Amino acid sequence: MKDYSVLERNLGYSFQDKKLLAHALTHSSYASEHDLAYSENNERLEFIGDAYLDAIIGNKLYEVMPNQPEGVLSKTRANVVCERSLATIARNIGLGDFLFLGNGEEMYGGREKDSILADAVEAIIGAIIRESGYDCADRVVLKLFEENILLALQGKLYHDYKTALQEKLQERYKNVRIQYEPVSESGPDHRKVFTVQVKVDDAVLATGSGHSKKAAEQEAARKVLMKGV
Repeated sequence: MKDYSVLERNLGYSFQDKKLLAHALTHSSYASEHDLAYSENNERLEFIGDAYLDAIIGNKLYEVMPNQPEGVLSKTRANVVCERSLATIARNIGLGDFLFLGNGEEMYGGREKDSILADAVEAIIGAIIRESGYDCADRVVLKLFEENILLALQGKLYHDYKTALQEKLQERYKNVRIQYEPVSESGPDHRKVFTVQVKVDDAVLATGSGHSKKAAEQEAARKVLMKGV
């Protein structure tokens, strides 16, 4: 059995059933390559985690934003539980190192893809719900998301990576031309993964994936910025 002690310490929760944790970390690409049943990938746990995450964050925002209308609460929650937020949480706890990925995803940087990391966070929340119930999941989620909730309340949670990249390149080069081009689409209609590449003057600088084209473009721009252009 794989040693998950570091991940569990970072997560703030120790699984009694380590197989359940492994289930939450199993991407569909791994399940497919190893001839596992569909029920053995993490998508069903992700479904549970997604629903409960909305409820936990929504309830917290209801408490800390007593004078805000439903529309503001909804927008703030969407910011806290968006793909980038979840991927940030995943990176903070070193989740990518523990994922079970197929060879193709491994080869193309699946451990750093926002979409895969975000889905795995939701699957882990779903697994905690299944093992220990709502109250326990509530404590874990609010601890993990504490900083992101605070930043969202201050309107500082995320930068627009595309705008940041454009501004940075324009500082250095005149008449720079940035393009985002689709590379592929995969997955079921309700959970498609889009991959795009960002090009500057026809040179491909990075690719990014996400559950929408906009999210994929943001991820591609983030990767370029991480390289220190």
